[in-house]
Amino acid sequence: MKHSFIQSHRAGARRQHGFTLVELAVVLAVIGLIIGAVAIGKDVQRNAEYTKIKNKFIDQWEQAYNQYYQRTGVVLGDNQTGPQNMVNGEAFAVGGVRSGRDMTAAAVTAPAAICRGAKGQGMARAFDATVGRDLRTLMTRAGIRMPPGRAEGLEDRYVYLDSNGNPQEIQVCFQWNKPIALGAGAADVGAGEGSGNVMVITGLTPDLARSLDQMIDGKPDEREGRFRRLEGATHATTNAPGAEWNRSNRDKIGTNNNDGLDEDQVEIVTAIYKMNQ
Repeated sequence: MKHSFIQSHRAGARRQHGFTLVELAVVLAVIGLIIGAVAIGKDVQRNAEYTKIKNKFIDQWEQAYNQYYQRTGVVLGDNQTGPQNMVNGEAFAVGGVRSGRDMTAAAVTAPAAICRGAKGQGMARAFDATVGRDLRTLMTRAGIRMPPGRAEGLEDRYVYLDSNGNPQEIQVCFQWNKPIALGAGAADVGAGEGSGNVMVITGLTPDLARSLDQMIDGKPDEREGRFRRLEGATHATTNAPGAEWNRSNRDKIGTNNNDGLDEDQVEIVTAIYKMNQ
């Protein structure tokens, strides 16, 4: 009986021993790996969503624009009998004004943008509300299949989550940007948004804009290449170093304070994607 009691006491003492330092280190290492995997998984998921936006939405709208040109012989909203080679060129032709002259003159006013029902967030250019110049109407009339977008009738929109988990809406419009009238010497600086026919993309978080810029141009530069920021970016004529996108995912929407909270909706930027036609 005494021997049995001693064995039971020793077993109880063994059971009361805590974890060793090695065991604690292993547990902490496993917890660290799990936390790291979750963080990496979020980044991988976000990058996959950015790639999907590029492939399934932006690229498909570029293809729809090109198909419109192939089927009608003119760019979106242009006049088929007297083409201007400008998006919404039919509106520009009103009053007998023709493209191809000095398009930098102050008297030259670019036509309104072609959108679906309303212009996108952050767009300075008005959209053409004339009956028949709606983006969806023009595409449907030409028999162009549009990307699925957000829903039927909202093919020009796409919803995604920003880095804080809040919904953001991308919208595409098309417009013609006039060439920049530059001065001389140090004054040779103008808006960096680029001339010609462009797709205007609104509702982009800075993180998404940089990612799209990297995929399209090979480097995230807000004032160079086919993909760049729309309003506010300056462009020097010299071959100067590029400029970073001037917003970050730390900016709360409507601000540039670099002091956003984890629950804030992230600031958005407007970009343009230069079309080939």
